[in-house]
Amino acid sequence: MTPLQNLALAAAALGAGAMNAMAGGGTILTFPTLVFLGMPAIMANATSTVALLPAAVTSMFGYRREVSTHRKWLKTLFLPSLIGGITGSILLLRTPEKVFAGLAPVLVLFATVLFMVRGALARRFLPTSGDAPPQPGQLSSGHWALAWGLQLGVAIYGGYFGAGIGILMLALLGFLGLTDIHAMNGLKNFFNLCINVVAAGYFVMQGAVSWPEALVLAAGAALGGYAGARFSKRIGQDKARRAVIVIGLLVTAILAWQQLAK
Repeated sequence: MTPLQNLALAAAALGAGAMNAMAGGGTILTFPTLVFLGMPAIMANATSTVALLPAAVTSMFGYRREVSTHRKWLKTLFLPSLIGGITGSILLLRTPEKVFAGLAPVLVLFATVLFMVRGALARRFLPTSGDAPPQPGQLSSGHWALAWGLQLGVAIYGGYFGAGIGILMLALLGFLGLTDIHAMNGLKNFFNLCINVVAAGYFVMQGAVSWPEALVLAAGAALGGYAGARFSKRIGQDKARRAVIVIGLLVTAILAWQQLAK
């Protein structure tokens, strides 16, 4: 790679790491950058997943305190995250990516709107006692199964393509009644890490990763992920929520433009 190409990859990685820490959508920066530099689309997708793994770790570290207060949710949605991640990665290498990528703008837009109205939905469908956020044990069996199934679907999408997965998980957590945006971001980062670990492992075993580009992206994304986590907590919950919505709409627009440009 030329110095200019390395610079472009590093810039995309920094932005992707920060976006993933706050709301997701980092793939929107790394995937098209790799394709623009001449990499085949499926390899670009797999390389992007592997490269963003360090960012998932560092952003998770940035939210470690918030996550520690929601251990029951970690245990509840851990397994569907793993199963979905490996399922999606297998589908990616066996089916044309454009079939699923074509649905991405609709999925992300729906998730963003759902995130915007998540408070009203949670009060309507998941009443809780007092102001405390609900725990998995407070959910009915139907709601628990729905949460498990929705996270499985999100994880499959994450293992397959992943753009906007953070928005989808934040919307799901909001629907389940969680209200602390920072705790939600921490949980989202943990589940994103679970999904990416199994997906990246499969891509590596299948030889679908271009390592020179992956290493450049990984270094920039790790720094961006930690910085994004710290920045999100400093700007306050209201501003962080607005940032999530703006990023969601931006991701939707970019995905739609990519599909129309094909």
